[in-house]
Amino acid sequence: MNLVDELILLLLNEDSGYFHQVPGWNLNCAVIGAGLAELALTGRIDMDEDHIFVIDPATTEDPHLDSILKEIGDEPQRRNTRYWIEYLSPRSEAITAATLNGLEEKGILVYHNGGFWSLSQGVWQPDAYATPDHIPSEFVKGRIAKVLLEDEIPHPTDAILVALANSCQVLHLIFPLDEEATQRIDLVCKFDIIGRSIGEATAESITQPQYKRVLNTKPIPSAPLRDILFSPTLRTGNIPALFAEIARKNGPVFRLNAPIQKGGLLFLAGPEINHWMQRVGRIYLRSRDYLSGFEQVYGASRILPSMDGADHFRMRKAIQATYSRTALADRLDELYHHSREYMAKWKVGDVLSTVQVCQDFINSQFSQLSVGINTQEEFQDLIKFKERSLVTHVQRALPEFMLRTPGMNRRKKRISDLVSRIMAAHTPTQRAGCPRDIVDDVLSLHAADPQFLPETDLPFSLISPLIVSLYMGNAMSFALYNLLRRPELYRQIQDEADRVFAEGDPEADSLSKSEIDLTDRFFMESQRLYPIIPMSIRTVMNACMVEGYELPVGAKIHIVHSATHYMEEIFPDPFSFDIERHHKKSEKTHRSTSYVPFGLGTHRCLGLRWVELHLAVSLLMLVHHFRFEMANTDYQLRINPFPTMSPTSKMKIRIAEKRHELNSSSIRPPRAFVNSSSSEAAKCPVAGAA
Repeated sequence: MNLVDELILLLLNEDSGYFHQVPGWNLNCAVIGAGLAELALTGRIDMDEDHIFVIDPATTEDPHLDSILKEIGDEPQRRNTRYWIEYLSPRSEAITAATLNGLEEKGILVYHNGGFWSLSQGVWQPDAYATPDHIPSEFVKGRIAKVLLEDEIPHPTDAILVALANSCQVLHLIFPLDEEATQRIDLVCKFDIIGRSIGEATAESITQPQYKRVLNTKPIPSAPLRDILFSPTLRTGNIPALFAEIARKNGPVFRLNAPIQKGGLLFLAGPEINHWMQRVGRIYLRSRDYLSGFEQVYGASRILPSMDGADHFRMRKAIQATYSRTALADRLDELYHHSREYMAKWKVGDVLSTVQVCQDFINSQFSQLSVGINTQEEFQDLIKFKERSLVTHVQRALPEFMLRTPGMNRRKKRISDLVSRIMAAHTPTQRAGCPRDIVDDVLSLHAADPQFLPETDLPFSLISPLIVSLYMGNAMSFALYNLLRRPELYRQIQDEADRVFAEGDPEADSLSKSEIDLTDRFFMESQRLYPIIPMSIRTVMNACMVEGYELPVGAKIHIVHSATHYMEEIFPDPFSFDIERHHKKSEKTHRSTSYVPFGLGTHRCLGLRWVELHLAVSLLMLVHHFRFEMANTDYQLRINPFPTMSPTSKMKIRIAEKRHELNSSSIRPPRAFVNSSSSEAAKCPVAGAA
């Protein structure tokens, strides 16, 4: 590892999954300082009090360091360290991103969905990264701790790291420093001539930049309301396309002068916004405020969507294993069983309301996989109550008494009874022999730390997995629409389904992205055109500048992250359905800030890998066992945009043919599942005890 790698590891805060709260400019200067120090240690550059100059232009095998080296070498006028730190600071974001990815590829860091990082457990195993210079037990922070807290003589590399971290004023956040250790920091910073020079220049650039370009604040433009009201896109309900159109005319930050909101509504949209949100949104924005009323409806003090910072990361880590693709891959036999159980009631000629049947179909599978019981009877009540709560407390389109109508009170009571059923199904006796599910993880976290996750917050935490069925059901509705409107693509995916199920129910290896490439790319394009959650709402908690526009503290902003899906420069001919856009995409495509169907930043969908596999398997089973057609052939897609995007209820499909029997001898019984015909949770059989 080089100095940039080690600086990133030193500044990484594993409690929050990102860096200690180092302001962007400070971090940029420190990263460039580490790069210059690395070039000096490897003999590529030298420096004196007034100048940096190249003494060996040979490449370093690091493209970012090589670029810096070339820039210094090509500069006709010799410049000092401070100049180069400030001049090169805009490159630090790319260097940081490349460093994080490189550390992941080396197995040192683990990437978590949402832009979080943590140290790999393998780093701490014996002999994992043992070299003469780096013993695992003395990995970066351990080495620095010995220097600062145990008076160990620092290696020049460690002295430079201390100087750079000290310039960012974060050492006290990383180590328990007493007065003696604080005094030692000053000595260590002066220990090495390179470290002293780089550290002082970095500190000066941070506190009193001489060369940093000062941006003038630009006035936020107002988008004329008439342009929106008379837009053909608005009438279709396509929110991403509408805001792509508005951003194209007004720029990435704009206001809508809505009569219901004094001062108008503030919107952000575009690739620059997505990049900023992914990179530093966690520093300036919080999600808690707009969900406070929604939380109270469920009696909770906070829920995962409203958590920020270290608490949010901790909650995600506690439940991420049971939301993973691997967790679903281990329970595919249950997914097959519950899917066929639901489809068994269908008959040729049946006309189905697409949105509701897709939601119920997904919930028939997901509820038993996630909360251990069949929730079909309560599911639609759960969804209606949740949607009314969002419209009332988040969109504020209805008065609060609309949540206290007899119908809503009845649904709230059913949800309370559902929580009791879930709890009753998760006693140690009931769970004996069962695969671990999301509720198991939530209850374990509550038992381990009832202050972090109190009983008041349990009800929403226990039913929130079921809301995923709503999102996946809506995504499946759009997928069926896109499939039925494209007969040739339908036939191709049908062929892929028949191949996958040709020899019985496939194992996980037969459902890899390469094995179901067509279906995978089909869903990627369907979700590009119709992302279920097209925007997010945040409150500015720290004043910031975005693309030259100032966002004041306390401002409520709407981030339309999905607007990039309809921007011509990113997706040419964006209204056309073209799965070739996603051909040969790597795993890291899903970290892009332009393709964001699962959200953006720290609140990106935790279970996106599960969702991808679940939707693909469900669609393959549907087209393998049945042939569908539009019941209303003249149907033109209209979208219900709130509270989540879905086709309107007018979309209906007909079962035209049963292609393969559901009771095929190839069906394997699930290893362990809850008896879906019982209103009471049945015990899971211990594996092998049947």
